Amino acid sequence: MTARDRILNRLRQAQAKSPAKTMEGDLGGGRRRMLPLPELGADDRLDLFTREAKALGCVVYRMSRGEALEQIMDLLDGEKSVLSWAEDHLPYAGLHDLLASLDVSVARPDDGEVRVGITGASAALAATGSLVLESGAGRPRSASLLPDRHIALMTADQVLDDLETWQASQKALDYPAFKRASNTVIVTGPSKTADIGHQLVKGAHGPRELHILILD
Repeated sequence: MTARDRILNRLRQAQAKSPAKTMEGDLGGGRRRMLPLPELGADDRLDLFTREAKALGCVVYRMSRGEALEQIMDLLDGEKSVLSWAEDHLPYAGLHDLLASLDVSVARPDDGEVRVGITGASAALAATGSLVLESGAGRPRSASLLPDRHIALMTADQVLDDLETWQASQKALDYPAFKRASNTVIVTGPSKTADIGHQLVKGAHGPRELHILILD
């Protein structure tokens, strides 16, 4: 028997001994969730998402739409243009008109000089404090990638337990985030890297700031 055969036999034997039953936190077939969670109600799920997002360096707000407009203007800090998703992809009807009434225009998606971007979110993941962003018509990727400051608008009912829950919802709907979106990303906190000399640098591959507005 060759060394290759001995290695393959050991792998087959190990696989045969793997438990077949589903354990707590399993997804079936012996696959475990990345971050097993207890059963969560809607309020606990939202609280967990908020804690995890803040731990990553996000700024999280929960407010009415009227308060949100004031907060957005504060975050614009005098800027007169934004990159933005189309209104039908934002949980805030009439936002663009309100911004225009305050002399703030929506810039072309390829304008790299704009400092603030506004997007919605397809989902939020409580276990990791992440946002799921699907891009496509009316949802330019540039709005969440080019500006230094990213403002994400969402509602509490968009918060799911974890990545596996989102994947299961996608499977049930025949994977729209992959078949009907041009790009789908999981955003976990502001952009940062420590690849060079182990020195933390923010904004290397995207926004330095991520502000999440949860609208009531």
